[in-house]
Amino acid sequence: MKSLLFVLLCLLLLPSCKDNTTDTLFNTYQQRLTNVLDITPIAVPALTLPSYPDTRSLRQPLADLRMGLLDAYELRRCGLFQLIAERNSVLGKVQDQTRRLRYELLFLKQLNHCLAVLNSTSELQSQLNDIYQQKQQQLPLMIWNMVFTGKEWRQQFILGHQLLELQQFSGYIETVAAVNYLDTLTTTMTAQTISQALTTLTPNHIEQLLYHQQQIHTTQYLGQLFYSMAQITAMLNTITIQLTQHENNIICGKNINQQQAQYLRNVFYKYYVNDIQPYLSKLQSQYQQLQPHLDNLYTTLIQHHAQPPVIMTLYARYYFQGELQRQFQQATIEHVRYWQRLFKRCQFQVGHQ
Repeated sequence: MKSLLFVLLCLLLLPSCKDNTTDTLFNTYQQRLTNVLDITPIAVPALTLPSYPDTRSLRQPLADLRMGLLDAYELRRCGLFQLIAERNSVLGKVQDQTRRLRYELLFLKQLNHCLAVLNSTSELQSQLNDIYQQKQQQLPLMIWNMVFTGKEWRQQFILGHQLLELQQFSGYIETVAAVNYLDTLTTTMTAQTISQALTTLTPNHIEQLLYHQQQIHTTQYLGQLFYSMAQITAMLNTITIQLTQHENNIICGKNINQQQAQYLRNVFYKYYVNDIQPYLSKLQSQYQQLQPHLDNLYTTLIQHHAQPPVIMTLYARYYFQGELQRQFQQATIEHVRYWQRLFKRCQFQVGHQ
């Protein structure tokens, strides 16, 4: 009866009951190597990784600057009245972080236009200019709140719990496009005067905020990538340590039976060269496409007065600023060095099985 219930549960939750192809590949690789060495595989240690902070600690406080409809009545002719009315509506008051940032960008762009066409000596323009300056100063913090606390964006940074499957990197293209967009938007809005930036920022470009939010809504690629690189680093290190511990037991030389070394070489080519190495290269390449944008986005916002908690600084140092990649690369290098030593000592030609 229990077996039947388990089968039914797996049919309902098929993805969670299916073996992870990457996990299976690494386990098989380790098992085959330890079989040749006639030893027991050692367990991969549990990961201890910087976790993503809670929303409350990340949110940057912002004063809620609004204009009443009566004050804004004179602004009908320069197109600002309707925007303010939308913001003050019931739906406008419950906007998510992405729609809030979209509104603020549209508001700043229209306000910039109003300041250019209104009478420069009017009291209203003086009030609008004060709002304009305050909104401008708040903009980097608004971007920060959307990226790091907005629901769809925040979920990208929370670590996954499964390795990315072989040949399946769902969400990569959408994530690269979204992160690239955010990096470019942030740089544009902070690298030049706000008036220049708003001139080049079209309404269509602003609307892409909603497009990218929708595109990443069902994915968690970034968190899976981070987890996969960290877990594979631990797995590779574990296998390398075990191989190195028994390195001197592999006998090589002229007129000596090198069968054990030859078996190891066969496992290396069958699993590492054919499947693992291409997968590692794919992870490395995709991370390198994302990392500069993440680092620049984070650094730019920090430079413009965003004040993250210490735990976010640790998180960013590991995932955005390259520590994850450094450890991943080092694990790969140390693993390959073992095989280089074995091939040299046993006089195996590279590329020949």
